[in-house]
Amino acid sequence: MQSSILNSEFTSSPELVEKLYKNGVAKTYREGDIILDENASIRSIPIVMNGMLKVIRTEEDGREILLYYIKAGESCIMSFLGGMHNEKSIVKAEVEEDTEILFLPVDKVSLFIKEYPEWLDYIFRLYHKRFEELLDIINAIAFKKVDERLLNLLHKKSEILHSTTISVTHEQLANELGTARVVISRLLKQLEYSGKLKLGRNKIELLSTI
Repeated sequence: MQSSILNSEFTSSPELVEKLYKNGVAKTYREGDIILDENASIRSIPIVMNGMLKVIRTEEDGREILLYYIKAGESCIMSFLGGMHNEKSIVKAEVEEDTEILFLPVDKVSLFIKEYPEWLDYIFRLYHKRFEELLDIINAIAFKKVDERLLNLLHKKSEILHSTTISVTHEQLANELGTARVVISRLLKQLEYSGKLKLGRNKIELLSTI
């Protein structure tokens, strides 16, 4: 599975795939683990081999907001930029589900940019995707109500997990949307009453499409 993921990303450069495995260090993590915290030094770049991470930004008052997910075959553009400029992390990366990650040392990131055009193209594609996702976040905060943002988040989780049943707490959803748990609990009850979902103990079953 591992080689197929990287081979699909770098179809024209099996040599690059070999170099990534040779220089990278593979580690496994459980749901809820923090692989990178805010203000931490960035010594390596994570490439998700299987599973999923979520990238979160924390405000000064302790509130959090979900920025984007990192799925298999993807990496964190924030880590790329911070690591290459020797800056500390401005985000937190948390394991959403059991995940295997290949960590590539920062010095190899810069070296591969010079040696392999495919690697630079990979970084640009990630940057473009994350930029669009962050624009969506800004648009949602500015123009959408919390109930709409909540329902969109649940459907996004459902799509990523390939399941209409999502294991998540009201507190987790509140953190990801940057609001209070009581607000999320109230909105979930309203959505249940309208027939859009069914609430269970630390799980939510979606009953309708957006």
